[in-house]
Parts: sequence; C-alpha cells; structure tokens
Amino acid sequence: MILKTEVIPLEFKRLTLFAGHYGSGKTNIAVNYALLLREQGLPVTVADLDIVNPYFRTLDSEAVFREHGIKLICSQFANSNVDAPAMPKEVYNIIDSRTEYGVLDIGGDDRGALALGRYVPSIIEENDYEMLLVINKARPLTRNAEDTLEVASEMVSACKLPFTGIVNNTNLGPETTEEDVISSMAYAEEVSIALGIPIKMTCCDIKLYEKLKDRVPNLFPLSLQKLYYHLNTEVS
Repeated sequence: MILKTEVIPLEFKRLTLFAGHYGSGKTNIAVNYALLLREQGLPVTVADLDIVNPYFRTLDSEAVFREHGIKLICSQFANSNVDAPAMPKEVYNIIDSRTEYGVLDIGGDDRGALALGRYVPSIIEENDYEMLLVINKARPLTRNAEDTLEVASEMVSACKLPFTGIVNNTNLGPETTEEDVISSMAYAEEVSIALGIPIKMTCCDIKLYEKLKDRVPNLFPLSLQKLYYHLNTEVS
C-alpha cells in the first residue's frame, strides 16, 4: 500500500475545495484527499455541496469514511431523484469551525458553484483555504485549455471565489495508460499559465503510480471510489 503522505508534499489548508466540470473526477479526489488528511491524524469532515449530479456522490463512500473516523455532511436527498436538494445547515459548522479540517465537493458547473456562494464571505475572512480546479482533458467539454478556462470562469463568476490551484485528473477510467497522463501535462500547464495559478497535483490510478512517479511532479495516486449507482446505458 502506498502512503500518500510519502508521495506528494502538500501544505494542508483548513478548508480544501474541489470544483470541476462533470466527469472531472473531483468527487473521487475529494474522497482520497479526505483520507490523506486523516492519515495525518487530523479531524476531517467532508461536505458534499454538489447539487448538480445525483449519481457520483461522496455518500457512496460513507462506509469508508465511518471506518476512518471521517464525518460526512450531505443532503438527506443525496442519491435520490430530487433535482436540487437543499444544503444542510451543518455546512456552516464546518466553514466556521476553525479547528476541523474540511474537504468540500463543489458542483460541476456555474449552477453547482452557486451553492458555494453563501459560504464564501466566511471562507475569505478566515483565509485558510485552497480552491482547486479539477481538470480532465478526456472529457468532452474540457478537451482543450480554451474550453476549460471558460468552464472555470463560469464557476468563479457564480461563487465569487477564485481558484488557487489546479488538479490535473486527465483519465479514461480503467483504460487510462501512463502515456495518457504524460500527454496531458502540456494541457494542464497551458491552463495553469492562463489562470496564473500552479498545478498542485496530477492524479493517477494507484496502479499506475510506480510507472509515473519519476516522470510526473506532485503525483497523487487515487484509489477509485465505489459507486452506489451503476448506470445502465442499455436501451430497453
């Protein structure tokens, strides 16, 4: 088993927010990052603010969180067919805590980012946060830097919290090869330069870590989240 703290040097902020377009993989990264914080012995709460996508939710990892002593805040309607579930009032508790480390999973477009907006004044006041843009070159609407920058701009306009760093999570699911990750670095660098913010980490399936560790800086291996929903794409 790879201990992630031995893999990637990170400065842990009290609040870490992951935002990205649909399919960017931000929820899986949020789950893995919460486990990383717990590995440090820190008190951790995960808050699911993704009101857009009802299928890929942090709730799917509830058992893993419970096993590791991680708290989870999400709508009681998560993993349901409710279009826009209300945010639980407990989210304010983690924003205002000052002692609990929070990992926030933000919705995948400007509408999803709106859910974050109400908490932004408190986040900015404390100024102990990372707002991380999760990018994935393999997704249809973020295949190039220009489209990715447009998505990022829409989210910032909606929530009024600028991004502080980038997470390159370009992947093709279980079909991802080490070359897919390597070839995405130029794309991530282009986004980084355009936004004037650093690439904080590049993610890969834990199975690819040994092949990539000497070729990719700040490599963050991911264990894939088990999904509560398995979408059936067959036409009946």
